[in-house]
Amino acid sequence: MNQKSNNVISSTQAADVIDCRADFPALDQKINDHPLVYLDSAASSQQPASVIDAVRAYQRHDHANVHRGVHTLSHRATEAFEGARDKVQAFINASSRNEIIFTRGTTESINLVSQSFCRPFLKPGKKIVITHLEHHSNIVPWQLLCEQTGAELLVAPIDDKGQVQSDELIALLDESVQLLAIAHVSNALGSVLPVKKLIDAAHSMDIPVLVDGAQAVPHLPVDVLDLDCDFYAFSGHKMFGPTGIGVLYAKEALLENMPPYQGGGDMILEVRFDGTTFNELPYKFEAGTPNISGAVGLGAAVDYLTTIGMARVAEHEHKTLLYMASRLADVEDIRLIGTADEKASVQSFMLGDIHPHDLGTILDHQGIAIRTGHHCAMPVMDFYGVPGTARASLAVYNTTDDIDRLIDSLQTARKIFG
Repeated sequence: MNQKSNNVISSTQAADVIDCRADFPALDQKINDHPLVYLDSAASSQQPASVIDAVRAYQRHDHANVHRGVHTLSHRATEAFEGARDKVQAFINASSRNEIIFTRGTTESINLVSQSFCRPFLKPGKKIVITHLEHHSNIVPWQLLCEQTGAELLVAPIDDKGQVQSDELIALLDESVQLLAIAHVSNALGSVLPVKKLIDAAHSMDIPVLVDGAQAVPHLPVDVLDLDCDFYAFSGHKMFGPTGIGVLYAKEALLENMPPYQGGGDMILEVRFDGTTFNELPYKFEAGTPNISGAVGLGAAVDYLTTIGMARVAEHEHKTLLYMASRLADVEDIRLIGTADEKASVQSFMLGDIHPHDLGTILDHQGIAIRTGHHCAMPVMDFYGVPGTARASLAVYNTTDDIDRLIDSLQTARKIFG
């Protein structure tokens, strides 16, 4: 089936607005004797030299534990760690640094909200609402919570283009709903959800909203004050930072009333056997020695994106995505999976009856890195009746030359599989 794209764009129109490939050392290598084309940033983006160098400098010169040390290295480590928090606050326009909680990533951030914010008051008869587009990390924590409390999980539908049916979602909202948890951008399809509209609708019924922003923060300008979301979660490794570091933004008034998620060092002010006094925000939710080098790297990644400018990043990736969709649509036997009117950074597809894993292997032999499988979004795959897809995902370092290489490799795969 040859599915044409509605957004046809030429290579000239998609000329690079940003030329930053040389900033990313990992991209300067050959895979199977071919120059690497990396189209798997939705899983994990590459890191610019500035991030790698910042982590290396911390580990070589400043490594120590934070907050409680009186020696110079501890002061340096604390300054770097807390400086990263300030950078994140400014990057997403949070009103206070106390609203920036460092976690291991989006998954832990969502689990924190599930167990600390929702579990204390959830009970039979209450509901959580999510969408059919969600990553497993924004499904399974709510399933576990509902099993623990007797609450009910409701799922808003999507259409054939991979768009959330907004009116049907809003119709699910009533006084029994305790939280709306939605992706900002679908990791499997790239669909951009109308999050501000949905947040406004939920707030009109006093329903708090969590936004999974893992696939949005690296690609779009995000202003949490403008969105007015109650919680916003994202990961460092999707936005040119290290793995194992992420952020939960939450409104300060909510955090003040939430019990700690974990107990241990640094989340306390005083411990006695007859009771414990918890630390102030944000440290109440950061038990144990944190990922200090990860936070340093995340801060450097924020610096990198800020220097480019998120509006420019979004413009560059939008043009490249339109070019990729138009080129893919011209490949014989292609089926584009996810054709939402508003998309960011991702295009999933099937090529004839070639299994996605086989296709990914053939592309890797030609130096093309894509992701294949269900992308931790099995309900989305079930909706389209496929076991998985091939997924090409973009970052600011991708160019139209990368897309041309992808198309050539797909043509080679067609010949190999007849």
